[in-house]
Amino acid sequence: MKTRRKFIQTLAVASVATALPIELMAEQSKKQKMIHQVFFWLKPGEDVKDFLKEASVLGKCKTVAKSYMGVPAPTEARDVVDHSYQVACTLFFDSIEDQNIYQTDPEHLKFIERNSNKWASVKVYDFVV
Repeated sequence: MKTRRKFIQTLAVASVATALPIELMAEQSKKQKMIHQVFFWLKPGEDVKDFLKEASVLGKCKTVAKSYMGVPAPTEARDVVDHSYQVACTLFFDSIEDQNIYQTDPEHLKFIERNSNKWASVKVYDFVV
C-alpha cells in the first residue's frame, strides 16, 4: 500500500513538473515579438509587380509593427536556397495576440478575397523572437 501511494505521489509530481515548463513557455511566447513570413507561388501569367502592390496593403494593417515585401534575391543557386517562389512577405508583430488580430483584420481579409485566385500555393512560417 505504501509503495502504491508513493508511486502515485511521484507520478503526480512528475506530471505537474512536466506541464509547468510547457505552460511557462506558452505564457512567455505570448509576450514575445513575432515574425510572420509568407511565400507566394503565383499562377502562370500573374504579374509580380501588380501582386506586390496588392500585398503592400498587408503592411498597413493596424497591428503590423513593420513589414517587407520582395522577390527572390539573385543569390547563388545552392541546394539549401529556394528561389522557386515569386513574392515574399515578412510582417513583424509585437506579440502573438497582435498577429491573431491581424488574421481577422478587414484589410487582410480583403487582400485574400481579391488575390487568392492569383496564387498557386502559399507557405507561412511563424516564429517568436
